[in-house]
Amino acid sequence: MSNLDFMCGNAITLLHNGMEYFPKLEAAIDSAQHEIYLETYILEYDQIGIRIVNALKRAARRNVTVHLLIDGFGSRKLPGKVIQSMLDAGVKILIFRPEVFGLRRHRFRRMHRKLAVLDARAAFVGGINIIDDLDGPDMQAPRLDYAVHITGPLLLKIHQAVQYLWALVAWAHFKKRWINRTLLQQAGKPQGHQCAAFLIRDNLRHRRDIEQAYLDAINNARSEIIIANAYFLPGRRFRQALNKAARRGVIVILLLQGKIEYSLQHYATHALYGSLLDAGIKIHEYNKSYLHAKVAVIDHHWATVGSSNIDPFSLLLAREANVFIEDKAFANELRSSLEQAITKDSVSVVRKNWLAQSWSSHTIQKICYHLVYLMQSILGYDQGKKTTN
Repeated sequence: MSNLDFMCGNAITLLHNGMEYFPKLEAAIDSAQHEIYLETYILEYDQIGIRIVNALKRAARRNVTVHLLIDGFGSRKLPGKVIQSMLDAGVKILIFRPEVFGLRRHRFRRMHRKLAVLDARAAFVGGINIIDDLDGPDMQAPRLDYAVHITGPLLLKIHQAVQYLWALVAWAHFKKRWINRTLLQQAGKPQGHQCAAFLIRDNLRHRRDIEQAYLDAINNARSEIIIANAYFLPGRRFRQALNKAARRGVIVILLLQGKIEYSLQHYATHALYGSLLDAGIKIHEYNKSYLHAKVAVIDHHWATVGSSNIDPFSLLLAREANVFIEDKAFANELRSSLEQAITKDSVSVVRKNWLAQSWSSHTIQKICYHLVYLMQSILGYDQGKKTTN
């Protein structure tokens, strides 16, 4: 765990789904007095988006400096008139790479972070976009997702990260006058007893920081690894680490997407099931709603919550942000939530049933895997040998 710089004295609260997250985010925006930074991949103008947009406009009108950074692809459906209404209210808005995906590699480098920092005294970090949890076809339950509310010394690093990215994008948009570097006194004060680290992924100095933090924790695991991830297509090193952990007696549990959201990724992931199951890894598919979580708990004391999937998009191209928490109480709260999702709302993948699938199903899975692998090779992701099962 060498790349984790833990800072103690934090108070960190786990938030389950948007039903817990959005009211707290809206209340924090309404109570902000100086500045707000909000980063989100998706800002959908639905009932949730309307609430958050209106809260940002209220803050700007009372002279709070409001910075909103959205991704050009993830938030491409946000109406121009809504953006203009926020600008008119005084909200500063930047769009990260307004061009959509194309053949050029840089267009795949999206801003996938979900961060909010308010007055440098409180932050939210996680995987929850600004979108109605029940948005989507046949949604009977909210997406399974998590965020954390943080106060304490870790705010120093989170605040620095949002200011840096805002300044970077502002320069690219010729908005130099929108750059306002501040550091409020509240950021460094102890607020609790929890130790945590904050890591980002970018395409310069921090390309593999989040992945390496996972690998270090997996390699040091002694009893149990639980990973819940929406889009799970790890590279060779990550798969080998999981397989080795399982073979040395660590219980390894994966909670993955059961509902098909993106067919190519879904079936490509299935192509990996054979080798994972052979190593003794337990796989469960969440079927109650869409799984959007990007979290893990290891050995009942180490946990992470953030925006990074374990796939090439997150680990190679996107800007991501995760919090890593070293705290038994927090880890066990997250573990209990995942355990409930596994036992009540998921289906266990049984090796013999997976093998019993039709020849055509296995063929489709392998084709999807190799298509994704081809895309990864073009984009420069070192997947190693194309072994699937």
